Amino acid sequence: MSTLATGDYPRPTIIPQPTPPAAHPALTPLETAVWRTLAYVDVFDYPLTAVEIHRYLAETPATLPEVERVLTNKRFITQHLCRVGPYYALPGREQTAAIRQERSRQARQLWPVALQYGRLLASLPFTRMVAVTGSLAVDNVAPDGDIDYLLVVGNGRVWLNRAFAITIVRLAARRGYTLCPNYILAERALHFAEHNLYTAHEVTQMIPLSGLAVYTKIRQMNSWTHTFLPNAVGLPRNIEYGRIPHQRLQRLAELPLRTPLGRWLDQWEMERKIRKFQYHPRSTETDFSPDWCKGHFDAHKQYTLTAYQTRLRERP
Repeated sequence: MSTLATGDYPRPTIIPQPTPPAAHPALTPLETAVWRTLAYVDVFDYPLTAVEIHRYLAETPATLPEVERVLTNKRFITQHLCRVGPYYALPGREQTAAIRQERSRQARQLWPVALQYGRLLASLPFTRMVAVTGSLAVDNVAPDGDIDYLLVVGNGRVWLNRAFAITIVRLAARRGYTLCPNYILAERALHFAEHNLYTAHEVTQMIPLSGLAVYTKIRQMNSWTHTFLPNAVGLPRNIEYGRIPHQRLQRLAELPLRTPLGRWLDQWEMERKIRKFQYHPRSTETDFSPDWCKGHFDAHKQYTLTAYQTRLRERP
């Protein structure tokens, strides 16, 4: 999925595959988990509050009071972290607090746009869920940032739905907004095969704008995320979205496309687009089939995980 941030930030330097170090001998297991949690988000210049550290605590179940006790330990804070106001970050990374505040202002300006176009995407034939992912989902939007969406659509109509979505993308572009519905899944393909910290963050950080029942099913079918983020349960936030407009018209528009002609059109569109995609720079994070269109051409997941491993290696 496009899923924490996407290509809004400079890519970290790629290094040979490193091996994560053992727990720091001077740290308790919970302190180590807090440090690793902040090391991951440091890739995105994104310090966390105590509540956020608790939700996204790496691989270690703990209560919020337990996390707060760690964050009030002067030895741990002075030697291994820094604090700026409500935010915690790695040592020497105090400037990320100002970066986060600026990006949060950018996100506040972008959220009304994301909601407006999310409603349109939710109204398209066969759309069953729309969720905001990427940098906007965590209010960490760089200047000129885009809006990433994950769409779940009716089985056998992934590529038709994508064609309709691209029409909305082009309309938004005329107004100066960049929409990226870069991950589209069929209802029968809700389990994510790649089990890693990056994908776990993507799943637990996405914010559904419509299709709450489908979102709940995604979380249930990807319970493996608890291994990486055991405290990240439930919605990251509630969005007052309201009823999808023209839902009856949506269903009526689907009727002629539920026919063999609709199946043929979906197959034709898939083959046409895959032929075009072969001329794009490819990464291991792009994948196309009748049940999904995963258009992550920038290999952001690999860059992120490599940068995270680099920070683990450099830990004092």
